Amino acid sequence: MSTTTTAVERYEPALTETEQTTLLGFLAGYRGFTRDAYTLDLRQYTAWCWQHHHRLFDMRRVDIECFARDLEDRGRARATVARRLCTIVGFYQYAEEEGVIEHSPAVHIRRPRIDYESHVAHLDRNELGAILVTAGLSSPRDHALVSLLALNGLRVSETIGANIEALGLERGHRTLTVVRKGGKVVTMPLAPRVARAVDLAIGERSDGPIFIEPDGRRVDRHAAGRIVRRIARRAGITKRVGPHTLRHAFITAALDAGVPLRDVQEAASHADPRTTMRYDRGRQSLDRHATYIVATFIAGAAR
Repeated sequence: MSTTTTAVERYEPALTETEQTTLLGFLAGYRGFTRDAYTLDLRQYTAWCWQHHHRLFDMRRVDIECFARDLEDRGRARATVARRLCTIVGFYQYAEEEGVIEHSPAVHIRRPRIDYESHVAHLDRNELGAILVTAGLSSPRDHALVSLLALNGLRVSETIGANIEALGLERGHRTLTVVRKGGKVVTMPLAPRVARAVDLAIGERSDGPIFIEPDGRRVDRHAAGRIVRRIARRAGITKRVGPHTLRHAFITAALDAGVPLRDVQEAASHADPRTTMRYDRGRQSLDRHATYIVATFIAGAAR
């Protein structure tokens, strides 16, 4: 039985056949971690409706607003509330398109204002370098894992999901093809130091996961988190560091190094450039203000 079906059937006694079919149909349009996240959102929303004696397709805008306020009262972050509401909006839009309901009650739902400033622990250039040096003194697997996170900016799911068969050579570049968020397949270059670390990690193996446990199982996200935290401690980093911290450090370092925002957005696989801008610590710097460039540009034309 699929994860999606199991998640929905948890509340099967409270669901009509139409509700269950519509939920499954909506979730079937997604896969991977996106579907898992939407499944969790709808499971909690369905449970809330059940507890408050509401049917999914009898919900009004005010009822959905009450669900959002309940999440806030329970201390959920604004980003979490916004994501859950986004899922609900998508679900009712799907139901409307399929003719299950005449009008979506979630069209004009107010969503919390999201703080676009990243609050992930920041690693400066020296700290990131120390982590990479320490990783190089660890096992080949751990070194390769940290290298892909820190020097390619991969998400942890993309890193541990990578397979040996996805390694390649393209116009002189060592490459790795990964499935990114939303199911997008992307081929990216590997810096020579990263390629060497990956080669050492896979050894004589010719297929299967790049990152495996001693018993041959694929490394999961929890194990990857433990690896990163252990290496950060050994490097003398006292901040709270996880796999996403290394991805954060990659994006910040790219922006600090002067890589154009559009190129960093592409490398990070961000759909919205505002997400990438959250990592730009120098965007408030007066030294980079456009007025200096514009003034120089116009002065050159006026001569």
